[in-house]
Amino acid sequence: MKKFLILNLFVLISSIGWSQSPIGIWENIDDEDGKPKSHIEIYEENGKLYGKVIKLLEGATLYNCKKCKGDKKDQPIEGMVILWDLENHGDHYDDGTILDPKKGKEYGCKISLASADVLDVRGYLKFAVFGRTQKWHRVK
Repeated sequence: MKKFLILNLFVLISSIGWSQSPIGIWENIDDEDGKPKSHIEIYEENGKLYGKVIKLLEGATLYNCKKCKGDKKDQPIEGMVILWDLENHGDHYDDGTILDPKKGKEYGCKISLASADVLDVRGYLKFAVFGRTQKWHRVK
């Protein structure tokens, strides 16, 4: 009986972990001043994850992507897809791209849930070890 209860508890805890998803609305924090800048909606489309800026917050100072290239040049950041093509790798999503509107540069991207309400977002050049990680917080 004891083994049965322990097994059921393990299955319950495991299923809670599997049910967590990065899909939702997240608040990103600026690396330089530590203040929230925007709300980003992460959503799934054709089996991949994407992220769109749905709201610029009071602390935002950049409203258009002046340094972006191509069709994003000089476009409003609010409404812009800044995260795309993330593929599910079980406990994380990888092989995607993230745009830094401040620099106008695109980086490889990997995301994983640190907890139900904290998302680790890693932008990198070529290899994930050469990059930086931001912590985004789920908006409730």
